Amino acid sequence: MLIALNKPYGVLCQFTGDDGRPTLADYVAQKDVYPAGRLDHDSEGLLLLTDDGRLAHRLTDPRHKQPKTYLVQVDGAVTDAAVAALRRGVLLKDGPTLPASAEHAAEPDWLWPRDPPVRYRKSIPTSWLSITLREGRNRQVRRMTAAVGFPTLRLVRVRIGPYVLDGLAPGQTRVLAD
Repeated sequence: MLIALNKPYGVLCQFTGDDGRPTLADYVAQKDVYPAGRLDHDSEGLLLLTDDGRLAHRLTDPRHKQPKTYLVQVDGAVTDAAVAALRRGVLLKDGPTLPASAEHAAEPDWLWPRDPPVRYRKSIPTSWLSITLREGRNRQVRRMTAAVGFPTLRLVRVRIGPYVLDGLAPGQTRVLAD
């Protein structure tokens, strides 16, 4: 079984929690499925869950290089030089990243409001990027945008390999394969 979930902001990417925060159990009714990969509690968007260990491995193992695409709202008016740096790969504390596909993007008209809203500062604009990675380090997109001078305000994963978010509202699931 393969299930797509639009993971809402603030949801832990696990089925149990002891501190009262929402978990996957609050959104996924199917039993015996597990996340194929992770999204931080402050990230949103496509999360795949499966009961097939081999499929989970193909989706998450870096050797299979499944591309993952994110829409990223950053603090400030992002420059062409910053986008070019993301495309080349940036140096993080744990080493250089692989080159990424990165481009300026418009705020999508289909994007739901985030609860709580992203902070608004009248004197500092925000920008949107589309970034596709073929590796998956901890908080990598956030660390990459910060490394080029534009901290991430909002991160929404929209694609993993051939699987897309495709109209799922936050908290909704869709069975992709039985």
